[in-house]
Amino acid sequence: MGWGGRVLYDYNEGTFLLLQLLEGNFKDTLLNPKIKEIFPAQITIGEVIDNYLENQILAYLDSPSEDQTERQLVVFLLGVASLQLFVQSNWTGPPVQIEPQDILPASVIGNFGEPQSLRATLLNSLVLDGESIYSLVSNPILLVLAKSILVSCRRKLHLLQMLPWWTMRCVHIQQQLLAERSPQLFIIIQGCIDEVLTNKAFFNSGDCRNLAIQFHLECGYALLYYYEYQKAKENFDRAQKMAKLSTTMTGALGKRTRFQEDYLAQLILDVQQEDGALHQTDLMLTPTPLENLPKNLELSDDTLLNSIKLADPKEQNVPDLCAEELAVILAICTNFQKNNPVHKLTEEELLAFTSYILSQPKFWAIQVTTLMLRTKLEKGSPRRIERAMMQTQALADHFEDKTTPVVERLKIFYCCQVPPHYAVQRQLATLLFDLGCTSSAQQIFEQLEMWEDVVICYERIGQHGKAEEVLRRELEKKETPTLYCLLGDVLNDHQYYDKAWELSNYRSARAQRSKGLLHLRNHELRQCVECFERSVQINCLQLGVWFSLGCAYLGLEKFEGAAKAFQKCVMLEPDNAEAWNNLSTAYIRLKEKSKALRALQEAIKCNYEHWQIWENYLFTCIDVGEFGDGIKAYHRLMDLKDKYKDIQVLKILVRAVNEGLADYKGDSATVLTGRLRELFGRVTSKVTNDAEIWKLYARLYGNGQTENSEDNEKALQYLVKAHRCETQSSGWEKDIASFKEVSKGAIELAHVSIKCSKGKTNPQEALQILSSARLSLRSLSSKAQHLFTDVVTGEIQSELADEKTTMDNLIIELQELGNLQRNQL
Repeated sequence: MGWGGRVLYDYNEGTFLLLQLLEGNFKDTLLNPKIKEIFPAQITIGEVIDNYLENQILAYLDSPSEDQTERQLVVFLLGVASLQLFVQSNWTGPPVQIEPQDILPASVIGNFGEPQSLRATLLNSLVLDGESIYSLVSNPILLVLAKSILVSCRRKLHLLQMLPWWTMRCVHIQQQLLAERSPQLFIIIQGCIDEVLTNKAFFNSGDCRNLAIQFHLECGYALLYYYEYQKAKENFDRAQKMAKLSTTMTGALGKRTRFQEDYLAQLILDVQQEDGALHQTDLMLTPTPLENLPKNLELSDDTLLNSIKLADPKEQNVPDLCAEELAVILAICTNFQKNNPVHKLTEEELLAFTSYILSQPKFWAIQVTTLMLRTKLEKGSPRRIERAMMQTQALADHFEDKTTPVVERLKIFYCCQVPPHYAVQRQLATLLFDLGCTSSAQQIFEQLEMWEDVVICYERIGQHGKAEEVLRRELEKKETPTLYCLLGDVLNDHQYYDKAWELSNYRSARAQRSKGLLHLRNHELRQCVECFERSVQINCLQLGVWFSLGCAYLGLEKFEGAAKAFQKCVMLEPDNAEAWNNLSTAYIRLKEKSKALRALQEAIKCNYEHWQIWENYLFTCIDVGEFGDGIKAYHRLMDLKDKYKDIQVLKILVRAVNEGLADYKGDSATVLTGRLRELFGRVTSKVTNDAEIWKLYARLYGNGQTENSEDNEKALQYLVKAHRCETQSSGWEKDIASFKEVSKGAIELAHVSIKCSKGKTNPQEALQILSSARLSLRSLSSKAQHLFTDVVTGEIQSELADEKTTMDNLIIELQELGNLQRNQL
């Protein structure tokens, strides 16, 4: 079979099965007598079900036959039909009635006794990396069978070019049912992607461009799920380039409310299509009739319009798009959502995407995915929450609708993130919960056997005992690691996590994760670290566990362990600002300040509004000598905190500039003089009452001791303001140490005043400077005489004696200089 789905050989049975598959008759394909021949033998004692299926398939493929190619094709079609029927059972609908005994011999089924025993065995065979699978998944035998063929036996189906693509699809479907990301499945997906990419002829063929776009979209979604954001973007970009589409956010005049009189600028999506090459191939998918698509419900609000009414509808370019083109736009939207923070502007841009896609209702999978995305965006809007609720209910009900053929529902299915049916129902319950309808939400969660959500509902309404009662009732029916973990969460008791760990045969990552979190809450850091380490050994893709492990290591002051944990965090989620920030902390404590600086730069990229990260960045810049970036960081901190100040940082910056210290690159910091003066200008405009800052500002201008008269005057101006701040503060004159510091400042001010007065050509200006300094000194001298003179001896206290003498001498000098200036008037 080739990439385009064409049969490369003339098979009798194989061709018939392929036609059934293409027509959507997946159940008939599975029940074909030819398929029955694959599973003739009885299961041996102690053999697990997935091993039995794999062994029978291998035996069928290895049996002597003239036409091995036909056998491989039959097995491949069985795997694809099983996967498609499983997707129909759990994702697209309508529901499928099929039992394991319809596929497997009765002797095999009989070995398991009760049907529930077989179901439990099937579900257990799908568990990977210690993560549980959704318990109410429909027809698990189908996924087990598909997995046995498309994954376990894939090396035996080497004649089929499409096999690695279908293997990736099968693995991605299994992953969506697991509670956490599975490293094992991720490795398989990466291998499949690499294998498909080796087929250069496929990607270079113009006839297969539609399929190549689909492949890149599927790769993008799979990689996005495993935190591979950059690789996912590369695949989405390739798909967009192949589709020759360009998308831009733009503005157009329009109305959003019923009573709006004037047209205002509205955010819309503009799509440009280079050519219609995708519309001219045999592989182009035919749109589904509108009556067979889920209904896009109207917004029944008395104020908001259902959609933006543009003043000129022609301003928004809406070309006729095919399935792949619509899927590309949806992928761009999804990627944008994943790589941007939750923000009102982000929501507006996403709504512009959804409005555009929904304006062309053509394909079931794209319609469902887009409507689900819109409900999540609208649930926070009081005017849109009602539609979000009704739309989610309509999507849940549509699963049961039998008017839309499954073959229509599966068009472009793997190129969208269509949620499973139970996820749609869960979204409905979550909306009810958010609206305060806790009892209604709890009933849906119970029907879905989502016990964690049930517990949250009971906790919210204060029925803690009821939550425990429900869990114990379910444990009486069947003991599972997940239920014991939830009971441990409710009762905060380690024994239930230990029971879950034991019950899982020491493979439950969840048990160790929950136990570790309880230790963390109790500040038992050593035990916490042990549990988290065990958990990530089982499943290394647990972002939250790595983060908590890093925090625990920081608490224990084991900074190498913390650095390793946070490194893993940022590998999994490169836009996790808090993880980057904590990684920098670990590096600083390890004396690796250059690495800390780079980590903080990444943290800032992820969260530009977090002032604590900027402050850490400021301190690290100063520490390593990145003075220019330190000034930039200080400016940003003042953007975020209007009156931010850090005297120590400013002191270091002034010293670096004045003394020409070498920066991080070995250049003199003197070149930053202008930027630092600009910073001080901004700081002193906001913080006007800090004498230390004014003194530093004066020092930046040479403290009045330069040959530049303008700089000296500015220094004098700042020293005057510093002196004023000191004398206006409360209680300074009662403490001799404070009084002494103020006196020293006044003496320095007097010296600068004398220097500045000598540079004045106007005697009146010089006299004013000298008089101001003399009055300040006289006031201080009088206070010193009054407050710090010994009553018995009549002498000034020794601590202030030198300053008092200096001030008195300066007063005389200033008086004499003043007299000289008066004589020139």
